[in-house]
Amino acid sequence: MRLAIPELALVLLVGPSGAGKSTFSRKHFRPTEILSSDFFRAIVCDDETNQSAGRDAFDVLHLVASKRLGRGRLTVIDATNVQTEARRPLIAMARRFHVQSAAIVFDLPESDFLAHNRMRPGRQVEPHIIQHQMRQMQSAINRLPEEGFSVIHTLRTVDEVNQAFLVRERLPVNRRHDFGPFDIIGDIHGCLDELRQLLEKLGYAPHETTDDDGRPVWAVTPPTDRKLIFLGDLVDRGPDSVGVLRLVMRAVREGAALCVAGNHDHKLLRALRGRVSNFSHGLAETLEQVRGEPDGFIERIDLFLADLPSHLMLDRGRLVVAHAGLKQGLQGRVSDRVRDFALYGETTGDMDESGLPVRINWAAGYRGRAAVIYGHTPVVTPTWQNETLCIDTGCVYGGSLTALRYPERELVDVPAAKMYKPPKRAFADGIPGVLPPPPDADHPHD
Repeated sequence: MRLAIPELALVLLVGPSGAGKSTFSRKHFRPTEILSSDFFRAIVCDDETNQSAGRDAFDVLHLVASKRLGRGRLTVIDATNVQTEARRPLIAMARRFHVQSAAIVFDLPESDFLAHNRMRPGRQVEPHIIQHQMRQMQSAINRLPEEGFSVIHTLRTVDEVNQAFLVRERLPVNRRHDFGPFDIIGDIHGCLDELRQLLEKLGYAPHETTDDDGRPVWAVTPPTDRKLIFLGDLVDRGPDSVGVLRLVMRAVREGAALCVAGNHDHKLLRALRGRVSNFSHGLAETLEQVRGEPDGFIERIDLFLADLPSHLMLDRGRLVVAHAGLKQGLQGRVSDRVRDFALYGETTGDMDESGLPVRINWAAGYRGRAAVIYGHTPVVTPTWQNETLCIDTGCVYGGSLTALRYPERELVDVPAAKMYKPPKRAFADGIPGVLPPPPDADHPHD
């Protein structure tokens, strides 16, 4: 039986005493990944069977779990975990550190639990306690999805337990194994002509061909070993959002490019699914272009946009790309908070005189090791700040379209052919955001 879990997760083993959870954990996880309630009872009182030490033991267990999750380490809780009150703080901890929760449930016949229990000399539990724990587990099974577990595996026989094999699945944001070199391109916003010129300048030899629908599409031939990365906001405001989508989707499909989601791309996806009522900021025009396309292509747009990750960690964790940037404590993690920050950045919640969000310069407080390359907020000249760089130079507003060569850290740009849309406010000089960042609540392990 294949048990897939995220490579970074808080894993709870759920089952009565005598379920074989400890044996299972030792078989499938590293010793340092397993936090056993028995072990921590022994740590605090020299007796792993002393139930009166439970509160102190779990205090220490929770502390160690929080330190591991803060460092991005998979953590396994080897305890009964049959009570809602026991699971609740652990699920809250996983949310706090932006990691997924997984449950492996040992829903075996009562006879198997009792047989296992008899084979635990010195650690046997009264049968009525096991039966009570079984009832607690049965009432919990149907509630686990509602509690916030993203992965639930249920083992119902001893054979399933013995034959299980565990697979750690790489998170979609984890591209640490992809070393580059890369050419990272800022916000395009439908400016296809400028994108073609920039690709030519970067050496990607854009050439026209046809797609699966027989329609013209631009394709690229990457220079040896190089790869494109698009920072999102492919669409809206510019003249040819569909043309940009065709080019980028083909490049990603052929392995010539990677792409992260931008807030405009995310809104287009929601609009295609009927979840948007406000069609401002160029969305109405983009939808008009998209709806003139074949149904098959519209479906491919939907699938492509839905698949875009919030951000990517690359080159052994030395490089992070996200549409609006990303603080260190959110990098390499998956949660709604991570996606929201990557899409929109950090704001005060207020609007300026132009009706736009007042942005916080999160980069001023950044102390991470990875270089963070992002866009979202146009700047006149990209300027490094604490290993972060915004390369949105406002092409759609008459500025330029900019790429960063990595690891060379060389900027390459082409000027906009025209101002397609007047900006609502002046570009930042080089670093977006007008306010210093608050204390970093998203990096609790510092």
